[in-house]
Amino acid sequence: MLARATKVVVVVALIVALGACPTLAATVGERHLVAHEASAALRNASHSDELRITIWYPAAASAVETPLEIGPPGKPLFTSGAAAPNGEFEGARPRPVILLSHGFGGSARIMGWFGTALARHGYVVIAVDHPGNNGRDPMTVPGAVLFWERPGDLKTALDAARTDPAIGPHLDLSRLGAAGFSAGGFTTLVEVGARVDFGRFLRFCDAHPDDGVCAPQKEFQFSRADAEAFFAEPAGAAELAHAKDDLSIPGVKSAFAMAPAIVQSLDPESLKTLRVPVAILLGDSDKVAPPGTNGQIAAALIPGSKLTALPRVGHYDFLAECTPAGDAAVSVCRTDEPRAATHKAAIDGALALFGATLGGD
Repeated sequence: MLARATKVVVVVALIVALGACPTLAATVGERHLVAHEASAALRNASHSDELRITIWYPAAASAVETPLEIGPPGKPLFTSGAAAPNGEFEGARPRPVILLSHGFGGSARIMGWFGTALARHGYVVIAVDHPGNNGRDPMTVPGAVLFWERPGDLKTALDAARTDPAIGPHLDLSRLGAAGFSAGGFTTLVEVGARVDFGRFLRFCDAHPDDGVCAPQKEFQFSRADAEAFFAEPAGAAELAHAKDDLSIPGVKSAFAMAPAIVQSLDPESLKTLRVPVAILLGDSDKVAPPGTNGQIAAALIPGSKLTALPRVGHYDFLAECTPAGDAAVSVCRTDEPRAATHKAAIDGALALFGATLGGD
């Protein structure tokens, strides 16, 4: 009898534990919105104020996924998971929400591997193509230098999703998190309260011109003179005057930063005052956003933050998987460690953080 009772207790405990785990959705949906963001007109090469938004979410089992690919049709350079275009939402209950920011010159889709993975675990993920700083449009100097406008893009995207009649009812805005890669990692820190000090960044680059964040970037090269010319214009000067404003997004309860960059543009005192859980994941071989001047600095200053360094992992390892065509044609496809392992570490780390702080699905 005692043995049988013990077995019953174990089975009941297992059932309870399984019931507490986030539901793994069989299908992920993808929807697109367009919002209007005033500063986008200054950053977009077309001077359009449109902001493109991508949303991934748990979809009904009847929805049919298609591959998320980047590159020429029939010969993509990157694969970034799969999602069902405009698939129906799975269930009616509101879900926790993650705001996702891509890196310098990236896109929402190139972070689809991360966004769809979180959606498969019950989250609604809201991502954008940052105006003037994405791989789908011509890059611009304003798009490159006005990096403090990025949190505003996510706030506008959140507002658009919240007010959309098909999407809004599925959002639980009491459970809101932020995630991002590279310049998107910087974005997450500003979303939870870090303040920008652009003058500090300029002084850092004057003293360390060869640092990865100060050197010309692969995605778009411009000179210090180009940036100064922009800030000398009335529109640029007006934007610079607001760089030190509080640009946080109310209600964000935790932040997951992958290989955060531009950390030297953040006021150290503001990092010391952050009061939400922050997790930082980076590669110890990152030459673009060197840990010693970026992620490690942020982790040392943010109270209670968790820092994880992946051996032999570089900056671009956090991009989507490369196809054979990408391996042959794109320099950022070359890695010392399997990209899938880096992705798994990021997904597992994010699920651990958001499960603990937002309660999971």
